[in-house]
Amino acid sequence: MRRPLPLSAVSLALPLLLILLLLPSAADAHNITKILAKHPEFSTFNHYLSLTHLAGEINRRLTITVLALDNSAMSALLDKHFSVGTIKNVLSLHVLVDYYGAKKLHQLSKGTTLSSTLFQATGSATGTSGYVNITNLKGGKVGFASEDNGGDLNSFYVKSVMELPYNISILQISKIITSADAEAPTAAPLSLNLTDILPKQGCKAFYDLLVAAGAAETYQSNIDGGLTVFCPTDAALNAFLPKYKNLTAAHKLSLLLYHGIPIYLSQQMLKSNNGVVNTLATDGGAKYDFTIQTDGEDVKVKTKVVTAMVTATLIDSEPLVVYEIDKVLQPRELFKAVPNSGDEEAPAPKTAAKKKSKAPSPSASDGEEDEADSPIGSDESDGEPADQKSDKDAAFGSDGRRSIAVMMLSLWLGVLLV
Repeated sequence: MRRPLPLSAVSLALPLLLILLLLPSAADAHNITKILAKHPEFSTFNHYLSLTHLAGEINRRLTITVLALDNSAMSALLDKHFSVGTIKNVLSLHVLVDYYGAKKLHQLSKGTTLSSTLFQATGSATGTSGYVNITNLKGGKVGFASEDNGGDLNSFYVKSVMELPYNISILQISKIITSADAEAPTAAPLSLNLTDILPKQGCKAFYDLLVAAGAAETYQSNIDGGLTVFCPTDAALNAFLPKYKNLTAAHKLSLLLYHGIPIYLSQQMLKSNNGVVNTLATDGGAKYDFTIQTDGEDVKVKTKVVTAMVTATLIDSEPLVVYEIDKVLQPRELFKAVPNSGDEEAPAPKTAAKKKSKAPSPSASDGEEDEADSPIGSDESDGEPADQKSDKDAAFGSDGRRSIAVMMLSLWLGVLLV
């Protein structure tokens, strides 16, 4: 018979398990865009973090410090009429790849330090020009300067905007950190024209639909700010065309816009972005969202109606990426949701099919989709309750994580007390 562990062992194990329970996961990672959206004085800075795709890089980092510029300071930068590429270099100099809270700024060892930045990490910086000098001055004043400007501390700490030790810190500084290297002219980005790209990458059938429905212009206008496109294969489109033809013009447009996300998501970002995302069709009360779910190396795009598999990356040239998928994405705003939808579409029960025979679906689709997927009349809602559980399971939210942690805690305590 096993001897029970002493109470001291239990008391030591319990806090450790509670810590594991409360630890943040990748699903709780910071989002710089959402954080700054709460502070309108940084709206211009926030906009350019998204436009230059620095926001995505910041969000991927586990430890980061953002030196934020208010709208007035950003005006001084924009008055120089730099290209977007140069603005990206300048702003990347304002993102430190280490954690600095307000307290740490005033407790620097020897009163000064050098911190590497995202500009240094890009490899575009020459020598140490991608490092920022941080100096604690007399009277509690803290100055910032790039390493290549001769030590001229031209920008100063204003306030702490948000701190989440030791994950992300957002500190406001008074002026742009100037750097001749960062402000050097950059080559203009290659022109990305969907008319040239999609037909040549195996998406001609999909692109023809975009043009016919008037959606191509919306896709093209979103490229500069970042665009992710999910292109169904020709076989998937051909099987879906009977249903597509029965949609109204407005619904056709919504369906096609539903296949685009207004941000750039590389393959790595896509695999780490498990959860619900908005689309080009998202507008006010019409959600038009879907869930991205990773299963090992496989990436699935799940709506309430179908689950599509990402089968290939057709082009990845930031700020545009196009993925091939094996099914047409059908939003629940336009099609009947499949009850308790899992990884695959649920076939309609035979008894249900008999009941529905009195009101057949507007079109057939060669048997690939069942009657539960037929178009519905409203652009707002299909009238059925949302399957909230599916969202939580797909995104593996904090509630599911806590449930598992509680279960592990119970099992562990049971072992300790036997």
